[in-house]
Amino acid sequence: MGKAIIALGVFAVAAAVVVGILQARDSDSAPPSRALRPLSLAEVSRPLPGTPPELAALRRRVNELQPGGAAALDARLQALRGYPVVVNLWASWCGPCISELPIFQRQALKFGKQVAFLGVNSGDNRAGARRLSARFPMPYPSIEDPRQAITGQYDAVGLPATAFYDGRGKRVVHQGPYADEAQLSADIERYALGAAGP
Repeated sequence: MGKAIIALGVFAVAAAVVVGILQARDSDSAPPSRALRPLSLAEVSRPLPGTPPELAALRRRVNELQPGGAAALDARLQALRGYPVVVNLWASWCGPCISELPIFQRQALKFGKQVAFLGVNSGDNRAGARRLSARFPMPYPSIEDPRQAITGQYDAVGLPATAFYDGRGKRVVHQGPYADEAQLSADIERYALGAAGP
């Protein structure tokens, strides 16, 4: 009986090792996912002719890090009342945040005439945030939130998280990263532009 249990245990361990080797081999042979090239500061700063004045003023603050936390975000949202808004919470230490930044770069340019975009640099230090924004310039300003008060307001469980406001101020929060442009574009259409804007 004892020998049978030992033999069964050895078989189970061997099976687990074989499965692990096969999975590792399959993942090595799988084609790598195509990461988007980050856009340059010049690319994200290009003018969007026909942009309403409030959104154009926001775009003039491309890639800025602004202090103020939750109070600054609330003031900014109040000033943008009537416009759809997308707020992306990110940090330089957050790998999934970094992987989705090229997606946000492109979607902010695509929807920039209709939708306001804002970043929230959450639980980060300024030096790390500046290094990341130099590598991945954002077509919108970010508000510094070192104590993660905004993260708490959104009931976000970790980063990244993205809040969508429609033109009437109704909010939906998406938890986790965006894997591609189509997914983010669909959520912008559904949650930000789903209600008539100005």
